[in-house]
Amino acid sequence: MKAFSARRTKIVATLGPASSSLEVIRALAEAGVDAFRLNFSYGEHAEHERLAGFVHEVRAETDRPLALIGDLQGPKIRLGEVDSPRMLEVGERVVLVAEEKASADELPLAPAATVDALGPGHEVLIDDGSVRLRVESVSRDRAVCAVVEGGEIDSHKGVNLPGVPLPIPSLTEKDLSDLELALELEFDFVALSFVRAAADVVALRELIANRRSNAAVIAKIEMPQAIEALEEIVAAADAVIVARGDLGVEVGQVAVPLLQKRIIAASLDQARPVITATQMLESMVSSPEPTRAEMSDIANAILDGSSALLLSAETAIGAHPLEAVRFMSEIARAVEPSLGYRHRLPRPGEQAAIGQAMSNAACDVAELLQAKAILAPTFSGRTSAALARLRPQRPIIALSHNRYILRRLALEWGVIPLEIPSCPNVDTLWRRSIEVARSHGLVARGDRVVITGGTAVNVADSTNVIKVEEVL
Repeated sequence: MKAFSARRTKIVATLGPASSSLEVIRALAEAGVDAFRLNFSYGEHAEHERLAGFVHEVRAETDRPLALIGDLQGPKIRLGEVDSPRMLEVGERVVLVAEEKASADELPLAPAATVDALGPGHEVLIDDGSVRLRVESVSRDRAVCAVVEGGEIDSHKGVNLPGVPLPIPSLTEKDLSDLELALELEFDFVALSFVRAAADVVALRELIANRRSNAAVIAKIEMPQAIEALEEIVAAADAVIVARGDLGVEVGQVAVPLLQKRIIAASLDQARPVITATQMLESMVSSPEPTRAEMSDIANAILDGSSALLLSAETAIGAHPLEAVRFMSEIARAVEPSLGYRHRLPRPGEQAAIGQAMSNAACDVAELLQAKAILAPTFSGRTSAALARLRPQRPIIALSHNRYILRRLALEWGVIPLEIPSCPNVDTLWRRSIEVARSHGLVARGDRVVITGGTAVNVADSTNVIKVEEVL
């Protein structure tokens, strides 16, 4: 089993036409991919099922806890069917109308309720803002718009309405159907698009719980409303994605770099893994090598504190999916040694949880003693997450008999998830933790390790011990 490499920032690869075979998925895993994403905005259920099956197969072959992420489309606004591609010229007037009511010369918009939310002065951005309209008037379910930035439009192009409150539920009928498939196929994470409030995350979590699934919830931050409720959303989610594409369209591209830092910091403060996404290596969709700017972008995302980096088109439709993974991994290895240890004491008035205090102390002890590793036997994964948020210099070896927890930890920075048998008592748990770490070549005889966990075996949130051991 290839359990550990020098790279600690995790890599997520999106599957698509360029990575639709078992051989390519196997090669991506061998190149260091830690999790695979299926984007439900594209493709049919049969294809998603086939690709998920390949991930399950590679997971079994490699004995690695590769995570599987299902990304729901969410209440995405799109143009409806357009007879043929159409060029919009600056100054031209166009009419937006609900898809089912559109005539030949009008632009169909879906869902229908979107048109009702528009008012004079609102901006309508098509195809990630490459075409820009401004609403001049609204009447009889139709919005008359002036073309401010021209360009070609076509069927099903995405539409953004910055600052416009939308009367659309966070989960569409398509999302509910895709969710059923994801849970049936035992996805480890479900990513919720266009989150506006913590209640959106809670609603999805309840649906998952009602189906007796262990899938975790990822909140995608890409709306102004999500920025306003950031701390509450992060607290409600299991992980977070900095979705820079739609976020940039919604709030303006120049605001994204600072928002990226803010979202990452908020996630780390609450011990949530945070994934930075969108155009990380966009040039490698066609080029075999990245640009210097892309390499700097990846380096800065790591220095900001990203737990994982997400490749989208690069591995889904790109000509060089394996090279993209290898370059990203190489950049991470070069940057990570310069990361600072994030230890901090609680702020005045802040009540630190016992687990948080223990993780701070465990990292301090490991650094002072130059321990080979920090071992974290865990039932829920929270001990490892609390350790990971501090970015210690020692590798974090998470040990659990819950396989779904190990796959969830695949997104945690610096965490090496290893399976361990269920243990009847804490002494056996500690002994077997060292034995498993040693059997994987992560520690050796004479190495000093720090163990942190709970004396109550198989009980969540019970971390109360730090133990220093020498490997025998």
